[in-house]
Amino acid sequence: MPLKAVLFDMDGVIVDTEPLHRKAYFQTFKDLKIKVSEEFYTSLTGTSTKKSTQMIKDEFNLDVLPEEIAASKRKYFKQYFDTDPDFDLLPGVRELIINYYENNIKLVLASSASMNTINWVFDKFDIGKYFMGKISGADLEESKPNPEIFIKAAEIAVEPKENCMVIEDSTNGIIAAHRARIFCAAYKSEHSKMQKYDLAKITITDFSELEPQKIENYFN
Repeated sequence: MPLKAVLFDMDGVIVDTEPLHRKAYFQTFKDLKIKVSEEFYTSLTGTSTKKSTQMIKDEFNLDVLPEEIAASKRKYFKQYFDTDPDFDLLPGVRELIINYYENNIKLVLASSASMNTINWVFDKFDIGKYFMGKISGADLEESKPNPEIFIKAAEIAVEPKENCMVIEDSTNGIIAAHRARIFCAAYKSEHSKMQKYDLAKITITDFSELEPQKIENYFN
C-alpha cells in the first residue's frame, strides 16, 4: 500500500528544542534546589511536560504541584526560544516537508510538546501551511510511549495506519509508533543521545534518505 501520510514528531525531528528544554529544566531544577542525574533527565525525553513534571515531583518528593514546575519550566523555555540565535529548523527538514507536500502526501504533526510550543514553531518558521493537522500529547490522557497520539494522528490524516509513516528521534516516540503498529523511521542526529532505535523499521541520519522515491519500496 502506498505512503499516504507522514506523522512528524517535532522536537529532535523538525527543530532541535532539546538544548532549550534542557536549559529551561536545569534552571528550574536549580530553583527547586534538586540535583538531577543525566540518566533521570534522559528518561524524560519524548514525554509531555505534564508527565515529566509529575515524574520530577514523585522522584524528588517535592512539596510543589506539577503545574508549578511546568509553569517555571515553560517560562524559561520561552525566554530561550525567543533569544537563542542558534535555534533553527534541522538541516534538510524543510526540503523534506515541501517534497512530501508537493507529492500530495498528507502531513500531521504529533508531538509531546504543548500546543503553544507547536504553534510558536509553526509561526516562527512558517511551516504550518504544509500540515493538515497537529496534535499535542499534552492534551491527551497518556503521552508517549503510549500509542494514542499516533493512532489519533492517523485518524486526522484519514488514512489507514498501513499507509502512514512516523518520523521519530526518541525512544519513547519509537515505542509509541511500534505499539500503534505504524511504520517508524528513526532519525538519529548528532543531537540524539542515549536513545534506542531497535524498534524502528529504518534508521536514518539524513532527511534525504526519506524522500518519497527512496522509501516507496517499503510501502508497495
